[in-house]
Amino acid sequence: MKQLSKLALGLLLFPAAIFAQEIDFSKAIPFDSSVKTGKLKNGLTYYIKKNAKPENKVDLRLVINAGSILENDDQQGLAHFMEHMSFNGTKRFPKNKLVDYLQSIGVKFGQHLNAYTSFEETVYFLPIPSDSPEKLENGFNIIEDWAFNANLTPEEIDKERGVVLEEYRLGLGAQKRMMGRYLPKMMYKSHYADRLPIGKKEILQNFKYDKLVSFYKDWYRPDLMSVIVVGDIDVAEMEKKVIAHFSNYQNPKNEKPRKTFEVPNHKETFVAIESDKEATSAQVQLVYKDYGMPKPVVTVKDFKDYVVEGLFTTMLNSRLSELTNSATPPFTYGYSYHGETWARNKKAYQSVAMSQEDKQLDALKVLVTENERAKKFGFTQGELDRSKAEFLASIEKSYNDRNKTNSESFVGEYQANFLEKEPTPGIEWTFGTMKQILPTIELKDVNGFIKEYIKDDNRVIVLTGPEKAGLKKPSEQDVLNVLKVNVDQIKPYEDVAVAKGLLREDVVSGTIIKRESNDIMGTKTLLLSNGAKVTYKNTDFKNDEILFEAVSLGGSNLYSNEVMKKVQFANGALTEAGFSGLKLNDINKFMTGKIASVNPYIGNTTEGLRGKTTPKDLEYLFQMTHAYFTDLNLDATAFEGYKQKQSAFFKNMASQPGFFFQQEFYGYLNKENPRFNGLIPNEKTWGETDYTLAYNKYKERFANAGDFEFYFVGNVDDKTMEAYATKYLASLPSTDKKEKATDLGYRMLKGDLKKVVNKGTDPKSSVTIMYYGDAVYSDKEAAAMEALGEVLTIKLIEELRENESGVYGISARGSMNKVPNGSYNFSIGFPCGPENTEKLTASALKELQKIIDNGPEAKDVVKFKEAELLDYKKNIKENKYWLSNFTKSFINGKNPGEILQTEEKISEITAKDIQNVAKKYLTKDKVVGMLMPEKS
Repeated sequence: MKQLSKLALGLLLFPAAIFAQEIDFSKAIPFDSSVKTGKLKNGLTYYIKKNAKPENKVDLRLVINAGSILENDDQQGLAHFMEHMSFNGTKRFPKNKLVDYLQSIGVKFGQHLNAYTSFEETVYFLPIPSDSPEKLENGFNIIEDWAFNANLTPEEIDKERGVVLEEYRLGLGAQKRMMGRYLPKMMYKSHYADRLPIGKKEILQNFKYDKLVSFYKDWYRPDLMSVIVVGDIDVAEMEKKVIAHFSNYQNPKNEKPRKTFEVPNHKETFVAIESDKEATSAQVQLVYKDYGMPKPVVTVKDFKDYVVEGLFTTMLNSRLSELTNSATPPFTYGYSYHGETWARNKKAYQSVAMSQEDKQLDALKVLVTENERAKKFGFTQGELDRSKAEFLASIEKSYNDRNKTNSESFVGEYQANFLEKEPTPGIEWTFGTMKQILPTIELKDVNGFIKEYIKDDNRVIVLTGPEKAGLKKPSEQDVLNVLKVNVDQIKPYEDVAVAKGLLREDVVSGTIIKRESNDIMGTKTLLLSNGAKVTYKNTDFKNDEILFEAVSLGGSNLYSNEVMKKVQFANGALTEAGFSGLKLNDINKFMTGKIASVNPYIGNTTEGLRGKTTPKDLEYLFQMTHAYFTDLNLDATAFEGYKQKQSAFFKNMASQPGFFFQQEFYGYLNKENPRFNGLIPNEKTWGETDYTLAYNKYKERFANAGDFEFYFVGNVDDKTMEAYATKYLASLPSTDKKEKATDLGYRMLKGDLKKVVNKGTDPKSSVTIMYYGDAVYSDKEAAAMEALGEVLTIKLIEELRENESGVYGISARGSMNKVPNGSYNFSIGFPCGPENTEKLTASALKELQKIIDNGPEAKDVVKFKEAELLDYKKNIKENKYWLSNFTKSFINGKNPGEILQTEEKISEITAKDIQNVAKKYLTKDKVVGMLMPEKS
């Protein structure tokens, strides 16, 4: 059911009368029969489902129906602190043995193994291999220990304080400061206003050990827990494990009641206008809180109401999207929805927009006006039909892929069922019922929804934005005045006719001049009459997915320095103009209910198109591709609209310390590169931008289809592929010219360098350590460099996080590139306290030096290999992995068949290989960048 808010619309719409008598709306929504569920005598709830995608893997999840909202005043932040402690030692896995063991079987800390704490719940994620009884048993040992056997020793608690405080430090900044001021109005007189999960610094620093122990004993108890098991497993065996591991635990005597906390209603309209010198954008939020508790979705009638609400939201957001695509967009983005506030038991109708810094009131007025327009006039039949089509197309895709769905998708559904009583009927019931219900939904059903939402009380308006000289801050009365829209002046929405097609010119088909096949890779290749080359791989990974990319060497490196500066920031605007004489809104309306998208791009060394579709809608993807090659629109007004939106988004980015650091750091390293024009556009670079020149250069880049290779991966039919390739690709213009990726010779500064940037008022810093330079590319060294990054990350987490408690997160990454020039790049990055930057930098370099001097520890190489093999076994069954392999192989001039040798290549990497690349490349020319707070 959670999926429905993301689902969309499209199927044959049968007459309502055919179905009306067949639907029993009073009937209860069933529970998915493919899921084994039950409750132990102690109250623990479990869900178990067999799902073999990915193979030999199981997703375990421990859900605790307790979060920060249950903390006492002297425990603020300890629900989240307890989450941290669960990884720091348990009865079976003391100290760091837990993470050490999981890494040894290929589970990466932070990437695979993770957890989160919110107001209402604490949730632990444990994806593990299911290919051995020992791994499965240990998986259950771990979640049992998390639930009941954490080691809360004073020593481990004190060590973890530093890590949690570093996470607290990460959250500091403009958004938190502004939220701290508006939250008391948003969550008026509620407990939520003073129970943010991260807690309070002084409590995290000084709480007594018994306060954490008390929280653990009070709330980590069976009747507030759920264990979820989904994966390539035997259901009966897993049920036995749940019973064996969890049935012996008892709830505490005189247990504390698990309260729910109210969010009181209020007659006032609260207005919060907050600004900050480090705020990067201006936002508007209009909130109409419901009076009562959320209505549970229990019956088929409730399900219909839920769908009607989704249709309403889809239609209104389509209108807001049309406005953002206009020549004078009122905001960068705007959307409305009915959903949870900060509290699980309080929903609200919310309209949100991001605007230009001095146009917040204008944006608010548009949101209010569109809500009132929908309330007064409702929607048109065309809008409803398109929304139904969109809903059904999306759920039909999910239904078609019902046997190809990854386990992690199911786990979230069962968690929502446990925590919020969300129905879990399964995709078969949902799809079948949706087909029945949609034809019965009429305009009168949808048009009445917003009348329940819009009201003059229980309302909150929040404006947040930058604070700077010359920028006038709206007053509370200004905001209240905007709410007084003259409804008599509002006119009905005009629904423009939908386009008849995506192409306006007749297409003259070409031919296939040669067919090739590669049985080892399972690919087929078509050489077309215009020189274009089409390679496709038919897979059974998804029933309803085809991924696409076309790529050609060249890119913007073929532009002169002068041209590059003029077009760099206009390239993103090109698709805003639409194609075939159709505006973006025309295209979006035509594509309602059809699942196909294509996005052209121009990179430094390549140009191309990326897209995705379903087998049913594949022709639309080909048509879009043809149009982007031959009939892109030139529309200066669309560019101006794009520039307005981009300016609103980027104008204040430099006020954010982290971004300011990136801009200054890379500006320093690229000061000898005449093509470097900053990371984002500003008034000067916008003034230099030439949209027409960018359009002409785009046409130049896409004038020769014979220089492109087209790749398709997914549920591809041979005859269909040949027919569409012949018609839409072989017909594209071409020449005999073949371009190459060009190395312009520009490089970042080299040497033993250090750049310190001072920005921001909060006590937070970040460190970037980099090694880079030219190198003769080698597959073996490239693999070893990547391994070095992963192995060093393991050591950095152990030392800087676990032993020194100096960072929350830290990572190292290594790579080598072949195009446009042979090169290597290695980096270490972490945030920390300003007082620790030098010490932690020295610690990180010390860990690297150990590998340079002695090589990595054998156990860490094993951990790296296990994780890589686990990822590979999952990835090799995914379309996106194969598509990426094809395009990367083309760019680098490699044999794409080498993908099948990956396991062998991973196993061949030795500790000596890793040490050798560290010695060869990471012993000189080190660049260190540090972000430090502004000096007072």
